[in-house]
Amino acid sequence: MRYAQSLRRRRPPGSGGPPGPWRIALVANLKDEVDPGPDAPPDAGAEFDKASTIESLARALEADGHWAHICSGDNTLPEVLTSLRPNICFNIAEGTGGDGREAHVPALCELMGIPYTASRVVANALSLDKTRTKHIWRDLGLPTAAFQEFSSPDEPIDPRLTFPLFVKPAREGTGMGIDTAAVVRDPAELRQRVEWITGSYRQPALVETLLTGREFTVGFIGNRGDPSHRRRPWLYDRRGYHVFPVMEIDSKTASTPGIYGHDAKSYDIGVMGAPDYVCPARIPERLRSRLVELALRGAEAIGACDVSRLDLRLGADGRPYLMEINTLPGLNPLISDLCIMAAAEGMIYDDLITEILYLAAERFGLPFDKLEMPEAVELVEAESVPAWERRQGAGRVAGRRRNSGQRRAK
Repeated sequence: MRYAQSLRRRRPPGSGGPPGPWRIALVANLKDEVDPGPDAPPDAGAEFDKASTIESLARALEADGHWAHICSGDNTLPEVLTSLRPNICFNIAEGTGGDGREAHVPALCELMGIPYTASRVVANALSLDKTRTKHIWRDLGLPTAAFQEFSSPDEPIDPRLTFPLFVKPAREGTGMGIDTAAVVRDPAELRQRVEWITGSYRQPALVETLLTGREFTVGFIGNRGDPSHRRRPWLYDRRGYHVFPVMEIDSKTASTPGIYGHDAKSYDIGVMGAPDYVCPARIPERLRSRLVELALRGAEAIGACDVSRLDLRLGADGRPYLMEINTLPGLNPLISDLCIMAAAEGMIYDDLITEILYLAAERFGLPFDKLEMPEAVELVEAESVPAWERRQGAGRVAGRRRNSGQRRAK
């Protein structure tokens, strides 16, 4: 038996590369470049990015001195990366097919030996599969609503589920497949909705006990470990994380009242039909701490890296429950939840983007120069409260002013 000899190519520069500037492959899927086809659901492609988002990312990376090359996250990417030979990939690609599509770019980067931002292969595949993520959380004792995955509408209903129930696609993001009809109140409505989900999205339906309380989202950057060697070490707490102010998603006046679905997410902030984004959320410190604790534990449970955003909701008992995790959160500077939270704290967009970049560089051993500590942070270091806590506290006040001004402007 004869085997074809593989072509050996020089590996792209990785841990042995320069501290910068770097050639960065900015990998994304653009809305305008994808044809979902005639049989696709009406919100197909909703998770893909606008060209304006990619341009904002490229400007932020180039403002830090790097060269950003925009690459499509599709079947042309292997040839493009071989030719470009980037020092690192900034990955926000959602993928174009399959039940593990958000893991395509990370898997390719690992095959080619190229460092890349955000979570690795397994975490990205798991986060897209909401059912498996909830299995992991439940097995670890983390609170999440009772659930069942349906591959067909005829499956028996788990007796632990009590109506009303909430039905959504098991492997979609950006609120796809979620509208007011997602809430079902009897077996007939449940089976009808499951049939629509499985037929329209060609994937199982995730059915959960409806959580009726307030909805929150928690975003953070960082990785567990000593942050002293990072580019901006003062940003991080002792665990290695920088958690942004918790944001409440108040959907009472949204186009889909009480439901944070695709239609509600499509409106700009402050426009009629959009939810009210309250950041920082007006909640007691005890609840804020619990939300942050659950978010970090939920992210660590699947091995998330660099940046994530987790959605939680209060149940009828008033306790918070994990709903889902987004390991590739949107990075549109104006409307993405993570960017809203960062702005509410006072972090500028360029700093958010470059921190995600350098967190990945740290994980892969790509050398970089640390920045000098800003004078404003040096002044508070002598006080009893750690600098990162003082920074977050001051950011909440600034964020409240910034948020209110932004809404009035819109």
